[in-house]
Amino acid sequence: MIHIKAHGARAAYHRRMRAKSIFAVPATLSADERQQRRHALVRLSLAWLAMMQVMMFAWPGYLRHEGIPKDALDTLDWAIVLMNWASLALTVPVVLYSAWPIWRHAGANLRQGRAGMDVPVALGIVAAFIPSVHATYTGRGEVYFDSVTMFVAFLLTARYLELCARQSFGGAAGGLRHARVEAQRLALGAGADRLASRFVLAQVALALGAGAVWAYIDPAHSVPVMVALLVMSCPCAMSMAVPTAMASAHAALAADPAMSDAALDALLERARRKARQNLHGSLAWHLLMTPLALVGWVTPWLAAITMLVSSLAVAYNSWRLTRHHGLAGKAAGGALEAAP
Repeated sequence: MIHIKAHGARAAYHRRMRAKSIFAVPATLSADERQQRRHALVRLSLAWLAMMQVMMFAWPGYLRHEGIPKDALDTLDWAIVLMNWASLALTVPVVLYSAWPIWRHAGANLRQGRAGMDVPVALGIVAAFIPSVHATYTGRGEVYFDSVTMFVAFLLTARYLELCARQSFGGAAGGLRHARVEAQRLALGAGADRLASRFVLAQVALALGAGAVWAYIDPAHSVPVMVALLVMSCPCAMSMAVPTAMASAHAALAADPAMSDAALDALLERARRKARQNLHGSLAWHLLMTPLALVGWVTPWLAAITMLVSSLAVAYNSWRLTRHHGLAGKAAGGALEAAP
């Protein structure tokens, strides 16, 4: 009988954990918030579909080298021109529709006289897209459509994770205990936002300066280096550092609403440590990759991948908080099962 009860308790616990996933749509969400999530998912899906197709179209350009026989090289060059136009056709809706929130927020930031994280993102898209359109039209120069679509897709992925984490648990609507988690999120989030803003300003200045220096040293490297640095100037992982950690704390609390006050204090302390680990770890990752980008070793598409990797690392580190709580629940269930 004790074994059956313990098994039922563990099963109920896991059902609660699945229901409180950051991807579960809370019943308390307003119609506007539900529409916001749906639109974000549609923009994200379009960006990913276009990115995969554009990367396939970019493959002939990566294969080209002067050692290819002339007749094969002429055919390959014709295919590259055709693929560049196809890539342009697929990239335009990504830039205009999928990236629309970026343009809107960047415009609002500029009108307010401040440089938010969307300003360098918009600069990076423009710096890669406009030269690519010119190169496609003239048939000369490098194109970066794969980098543009990859950047937008990875950025929207990070922001969708952040949106789901932010919407998953409704602050005071979740009760006084969830309100404590929200209060900690607001306090830690203010500090994280200040750090991210300073990082953005420094990184944008560095990107523009590096582009100017490379234009003097080797103009062919100017645009790729500047775009890579602008892509890396988006503090996506930093912006996710606090929301994902606090969402995991909300999830752990929702899965065990009867936890003691001492256990809740310990949970909040672990969440605070996770948020700081996320913030400092993502900053260290950016600082590690920046010198490599400055010397031209990080291409724009690789910079986009590093941005996604850091964002996923932040999400995983935050999820470990909920997993730790789940393992503690399993241990408690195992002890109950072993009891005579």
